[in-house]
Amino acid sequence: MKKEFRIKKNNDFQAVFQKGRSFANRQFVVYSLPKENQDYFRIGLSVSKKLGNAVTRNRIKRNIRQAILELNDQIIFGNDYVIIARKPAADMDFFEVKSSLTHVLKVGKVLKRANK
Repeated sequence: MKKEFRIKKNNDFQAVFQKGRSFANRQFVVYSLPKENQDYFRIGLSVSKKLGNAVTRNRIKRNIRQAILELNDQIIFGNDYVIIARKPAADMDFFEVKSSLTHVLKVGKVLKRANK
């Protein structure tokens, strides 16, 4: 993921937490905040130390980033998203992570409708 598509600053995270809306399933919590004049979306990841050691946390983040990359064309642009991984995410493989993220993004209505 390129730098301009990531949320890194604490102020940006706090803005999404305080002003955005959230939706969740068992594995992930996603906060979404619409941004004016932004023709792309930005992603922030949060994986707690409670989920495991650095290797485990980095694996979870890699899986989330790859899933977002594959869902890139379906996610609504112009928003900031913060994805928080919950405990069950530590035991999931990539395909389960992608499926769970797809589900939670559909719940939050931030995926575009597929053309059939």
